[in-house]
Amino acid sequence: MKKIIVTGCNGQLGKAINQELAGNTEISIVNTDVAELDITSVDEVLALVREVKPYAIINCAAHTAVDACETDLDNAYRINAIGPRNLGIAATETGAKLIHVSTDYVFDGKGTRPYVEFDTPNPQGAYGKTKLAGENMVKDFADRYMIFRTAWLYGDGRNFVKTMLRLAENGDKVRVVEDQVGSPTSARELARAITSQLFTDNYGLFHATCEGNCSWADFAREIFRLAGRDTYVEGITSAEFAAKAPRPAYSILENYMLKLTGGYQFADWHDALDYYMKAQ
Repeated sequence: MKKIIVTGCNGQLGKAINQELAGNTEISIVNTDVAELDITSVDEVLALVREVKPYAIINCAAHTAVDACETDLDNAYRINAIGPRNLGIAATETGAKLIHVSTDYVFDGKGTRPYVEFDTPNPQGAYGKTKLAGENMVKDFADRYMIFRTAWLYGDGRNFVKTMLRLAENGDKVRVVEDQVGSPTSARELARAITSQLFTDNYGLFHATCEGNCSWADFAREIFRLAGRDTYVEGITSAEFAAKAPRPAYSILENYMLKLTGGYQFADWHDALDYYMKAQ
């Protein structure tokens, strides 16, 4: 029986990982969230991992509040960088694989073609900087690791899709940013990609988003189309939205490493969203 520790088990990806592995009788999942495990404490992490002796650790825990990271920098570094370091130390000591999840925010968003894994990161905000630090910690401290960079994630929890549907109930128009483009990615699709590689030796850094791309405004329009709503989406600029932290304007990732090392293919974002909406 292979044991797998999942951190951040109550988040969108943690839940999706559990659902994806639910039928596998050869594994046992040890679920943890902040109440069960403080990943920022190396002593706590080592104690749990030494006790469980897992086959793999899947780190779904992160400080993902992008704007809050700007003013909560110490906690952002603790959770997004020190946490992965601690998991890497424990994974190496016990011989476990470490699966870590990162973000498109490691890039500056000024690109003109999809980013591949061999492009140089240049994060602009605190969230991206702390997540890139976490990637580097994993590379420094884990012997065997897979890092999956994803973007525009939605699943079972608070997310853009549910926010749009809630706003549509309160009015017949919503204002959504139109000058940022990326690839909406369902937590289910990301979980499927992670579990497809989990039992392989295909280590390294991977981009992991649904195929295709759109603006946030077009994403909202597709949500309303699938929901059968005639809510009008007014496209606005990032400057008009005036978020505290910078967002990448061009956030399209190409899943180049997955294609080079076995050809794993994500679903198109339209199809993944359609599946998600029907499942709600």
